[in-house]
Amino acid sequence: MLMLSVSTATPSVNAQSRVQQPVLGARTVRVLTLNGLKFKDLNRNNQLDRYEDWRLSAEERSRDLLAKMSVEQKVGFMLISDTRLKNERSGFGPNQPAPTGPITSEFSEDDIVQSSNIFTRRPLPTPVMNAAGTTKGVTQFHLRHFILRANVSARTTAEWANRLQALCESQPLGIPAIVASNPRNHITASAAMGTSVGKTVFSVWPGELGLSAMRDPELVREFADVARQEWAAVGLRKGYMYMADIATEPRWQRVDGTFGENADWAGRMITEIVLGFQGKTLGPASVALTTKHFPGGGATKAGQDPHFEFGKEEVFPGGMLENNLIPFKAAIKAGTSSIMPYYSMPVGTKYEQVAYAYNKGILSDLLRKELGFTGIINSDTGPIDMMPWGVEKLSLTERYKKSLEAGVNLYSGNANPAKLLETVQTGMVDMALIDDSVLRLLREKFLLGLFENPYVDEDAAEKLVGNARFTERANLALRKSIVLLRNEARTLPLKAKTKVYFESYQKKYGTPPTGPGTVYAPANPQAYAVEFVNTPEAADVILLWIAPSMQPLFGSDGSPLQLALSKCAVEVGYINALAAKKPTILALNYTNPWIIDEVYNTTTNSNMPAVLATFGTTPEALLDIVTGKFKPTGKMPFTTPLSESAASQQREDVPGYREGANYALFKYNEGISY
Repeated sequence: MLMLSVSTATPSVNAQSRVQQPVLGARTVRVLTLNGLKFKDLNRNNQLDRYEDWRLSAEERSRDLLAKMSVEQKVGFMLISDTRLKNERSGFGPNQPAPTGPITSEFSEDDIVQSSNIFTRRPLPTPVMNAAGTTKGVTQFHLRHFILRANVSARTTAEWANRLQALCESQPLGIPAIVASNPRNHITASAAMGTSVGKTVFSVWPGELGLSAMRDPELVREFADVARQEWAAVGLRKGYMYMADIATEPRWQRVDGTFGENADWAGRMITEIVLGFQGKTLGPASVALTTKHFPGGGATKAGQDPHFEFGKEEVFPGGMLENNLIPFKAAIKAGTSSIMPYYSMPVGTKYEQVAYAYNKGILSDLLRKELGFTGIINSDTGPIDMMPWGVEKLSLTERYKKSLEAGVNLYSGNANPAKLLETVQTGMVDMALIDDSVLRLLREKFLLGLFENPYVDEDAAEKLVGNARFTERANLALRKSIVLLRNEARTLPLKAKTKVYFESYQKKYGTPPTGPGTVYAPANPQAYAVEFVNTPEAADVILLWIAPSMQPLFGSDGSPLQLALSKCAVEVGYINALAAKKPTILALNYTNPWIIDEVYNTTTNSNMPAVLATFGTTPEALLDIVTGKFKPTGKMPFTTPLSESAASQQREDVPGYREGANYALFKYNEGISY
């Protein structure tokens, strides 16, 4: 160790005995020793700089480092883009070389450049580099913010993360990376690039609607704390999550990423999520969150999503924009590190009719000044190049200028800093805007302790992720998320020795949904007091679990969105014929508020004496409810419309429980038990 005597950095404590040495992780730089304390010499000048001194505040360290950064380093620091592992196939477009082997923890060194919009597949006026080769991105573009989409083992992720941090540490200022991800701990029917990674090696919990349906804030906090430990163990220190949007438009294809239609309850959920992942303050054990999508994307016109031009308008016919803000206020109070504006542009409000990433009234006036948010404003993926709603006629540099002046600090979706750098170097924007953004980004990294130790223990990660204790708590949540809606003649719980035909019915949207689903047989049928049979004719009771599938978000074409089962990959004739054979327990997996009048109506509901709702769970959890091993406690997170007509007439910004007496089949907060 190199012993130094320095006086340029004054500790932020009064006595040496009160200073607690943090654990340092260093692979390419020397560790300095000063009065028995150790510091990383990140810039290799053999002296302790203020930004290297962990005794100082994050603010002091950030300002010192900012002064040492070049314009090129600052601009690269303001981008967050995808990064990939070796042999990982990108989610960007169909024309990619086939992998040469299995995914490994080494870097992908290939650039991914697209000439079409990665979401809509439409041609772009200028090609976009969605991902840079890893070494090039770090060393030439000065990138330090990355999005990981790979779904691999805990060890592979941890090994890759350590390689990435060592590469960053080897650069002149030794600035560490921060790696973000979309959710990785949920059962979801709509996993897609940019929304959710889906089921992974991490502990498996209900979807976000299911967490809400539990009506158990303490267990939601525990979920977030468990997920935090798993994420941090593999080197994921930033979450592109969770959605504070409220589900007021039932046809919106992102309802399943919300916590439902009640703004106050969504705010409670967001509070528990933020505190579970981040703690009361951001620190070395935290995973920083990016709360989405300000000021709420759930009021999109006719349910169409603003990833597409035909869905760019957000409307407020009920005058309830303020209601949208309630969960975001809760997130800010809880300390969320970042907030992401959506692609939408407000129509019919006092705000400029441009996308939220360009909207100074929304970001600077409302979010910063009125709501008091001091963290990072992180654009969604691609508002500059792909979704420039309301500013289509501006050049790329003019778009950067307008969004910077509106308040954006971190740009998602483009790994090439050239156009942002041009905007800065040509004097189009005040350098103070750049410095302000970089300071906010640096503070987050310092608070997370990444400058001291960005590395993880690969063996420990493998043991911790998805461990038995975490799985046990997740299994409890999977059961608590199920809602019992109808139970005529006390059909449930099923009596011992009842013969059960269990069919799981899920068809792919866009293909003819013909024929039966899958007959489910438990791995351990002796665990249940009922008898499982292979045909409905041999059964006393049919358990039919339907998972409808509406038009997928990234397959949208602008045609009207519909929620009737026959429009969502369900063969209604088959379902009605099956239910007519034997008394049927109808379970529906809800990603949206499905309209079920084609199978559950005054003519047919006598065939279905029991109805349940699930929101991403397992067959075992459903069977535990049906057989009485676990009593149902869940409550509906949203209202379901009686008919397609009711859904199409719902005001986009008004929750279903405020739409009147003739609107609902199943009501918000409805749920019974045995």
